[in-house]
Amino acid sequence: MKITHFEVFVVGAPWRELTIVRVHTDEGISGLGEVRMVNKTDTLLAAIQELGERYVVGTDPFEVNRLAWNVQVAEYGIPGEVGQSALAAFDIACWDIMGKALGQPVWRLLGGAFRDTVMAYANGWYQGDRDPKVIGGLARAVVDRGYRALKIDPFGAAASALSKKDHRTAQDILRAVRDEVGPEVEIYVEMHGRFTGAAAAMVVADASAIEPSWLEEPTLPLDVGGLRQVRAATPYPIALGERIHHPEELRPFLEQNLVDIVQVDVTHHGGITGYVRLVGWTNAYNVQLAPHNVCGPVGTAAALHCCIAAPNVKVLEHFNDFADPWVHDLVTNPPSVDQETGTFAKPTAPGLGIELNDDVVAAHPRTGGRLALYNEGWEKRQDVSNYVK
Repeated sequence: MKITHFEVFVVGAPWRELTIVRVHTDEGISGLGEVRMVNKTDTLLAAIQELGERYVVGTDPFEVNRLAWNVQVAEYGIPGEVGQSALAAFDIACWDIMGKALGQPVWRLLGGAFRDTVMAYANGWYQGDRDPKVIGGLARAVVDRGYRALKIDPFGAAASALSKKDHRTAQDILRAVRDEVGPEVEIYVEMHGRFTGAAAAMVVADASAIEPSWLEEPTLPLDVGGLRQVRAATPYPIALGERIHHPEELRPFLEQNLVDIVQVDVTHHGGITGYVRLVGWTNAYNVQLAPHNVCGPVGTAAALHCCIAAPNVKVLEHFNDFADPWVHDLVTNPPSVDQETGTFAKPTAPGLGIELNDDVVAAHPRTGGRLALYNEGWEKRQDVSNYVK
């Protein structure tokens, strides 16, 4: 079997653009991959085109280790966020092709099912004004939808530190969320790497009042020293990794016991092949995985198959019930969260178990939307003008 060509589609939403590749083979089997690139879609498209022509067309889709080596080593330069994401799009599509060719779901090719369901947590739901009462009501709606875990960044457009007023507002929002969802629902406090070590230490100490299930990315992605300050300030788990694109970047956090949950994104870390390597490494350090996932249904399906197979997965992120829910229609049989249990079920169809709905893709062209976490109102995720200047 050889790859003959590939297609690239970009689906637009107000705050994100979803890049989907469809890879074709000479045996008539095609596979899908996806990346939600953070604010650099044009750069990603150029990388996909260049690397695809150089290393994908004409190759065997089963040779994913060779593909990874070519992009990560033979290219000589460090691939970084863009290179690892372009690789991920093709890698995921190759695993989809392998599963279809063998008549098996991808999770079976990864060693079989370690679990039959994966707990989901909601993101993208807090789209109201930064009013504790409003946000508390939205949190209640998440739980009513069946979720048993949710994530929130209550810190507005903060950078480096919080004013006293914004600090009080953030704490009031967190308390309102806890009051509405009750003591059993897991709350993950997202910080998006906003703070210095000292400022983050103060924030997480106060957040302890709501008993968070984790504190996410308190400092910049590679700020080892700052994270030491945070670790000393709280007994609660620390999560990080969505902006880590190479395993060696994770090394100091694992070796110094500074991380409890690794959130590396399947679509920014070399795809399913990259994630398989990460599973063994994090398991050796007795650390859990919770894949970052801001993708549409293709990337979500890829992450779900990884979660079904990996022994040390805690939970999987999901935006698509609350932010741009129409993205479910981009594919047939999209991954969905059960409204009774708050979990994803184990897929059963070969490959990723989905196919692209081309008409829906065509109905949602590029918007130019991007994520601007330091602009007021970014949480609303509705108006392109919130993100594009």
